[in-house]
Amino acid sequence: MKKLIFLTSLFAASSFISCSSEDGDGGTNYNLPLNDGNYWTYDVNSEGVETRDSLYISGDVVMNTKTYKKFETLDNVATGFYSSSLRNNGVRKSGSKLLLSGNLSLASGQDLPFNFDLTLDDFVIFNSNASNNQTLNSSPVTGTIQETYNGYPLTIAYSLQSYGGESLSSFTSPNGDTYANVKSTKIKLNVSVTSEQTFGGFTIPITILAPQDLIISTLYTAEDIGVVYVNTDTSYSINSDIADDFGIPATNSQNQKEYLDIYVVN
Repeated sequence: MKKLIFLTSLFAASSFISCSSEDGDGGTNYNLPLNDGNYWTYDVNSEGVETRDSLYISGDVVMNTKTYKKFETLDNVATGFYSSSLRNNGVRKSGSKLLLSGNLSLASGQDLPFNFDLTLDDFVIFNSNASNNQTLNSSPVTGTIQETYNGYPLTIAYSLQSYGGESLSSFTSPNGDTYANVKSTKIKLNVSVTSEQTFGGFTIPITILAPQDLIISTLYTAEDIGVVYVNTDTSYSINSDIADDFGIPATNSQNQKEYLDIYVVN
């Protein structure tokens, strides 16, 4: 049975990050618990493989002169997309938005052919006032990563963006749990991969992975609780001949689900 502990006596003293008419964003902001000691545990299902993530707030951390709440995971282990995204990173609230700063190292649970370690600075991961499909960041986070795979030099170009989703008065997670006042957010990681090979003194560019959405993750956030359910699809498709040359599976698709189990917020 789920356990929920609310220290209601602290509510009036703004223990929750609460609605405010001074935030400048207009609309209604969620009360989102972002206090030291809060924790959430998630049952993670990756194509039938069951794991468990424990995510908690350990205290304050300062990045670029701004103060964030630092998220950590038990034993520094995470397999789910959501927990691995927040692990060892900072989150702060600005009006109706939640902003993430730190290094985004994607979880082993995504089973990607390449490594990704992205640096984020106030990347908007939630906005309670966003309309459906509205981009949450003024521009996507973009960059390139140089990596060697099976002896081949690779240039990996990426673009990370988040989008507003549905606003639901009631949401039932696929595991049967129902939550009130839920807002979804969609995060997309678009990736392309190229290489260069030299033949007869000529350098020839090779497209290994044409630009495509490698990861699409939908997060459902409930007021007064936090993220309650995450559905993440990972997929890519590569020309089979090129895939054979580079020793990479030509296609791959995976679905991962994260279900909130036990949580304590104050």
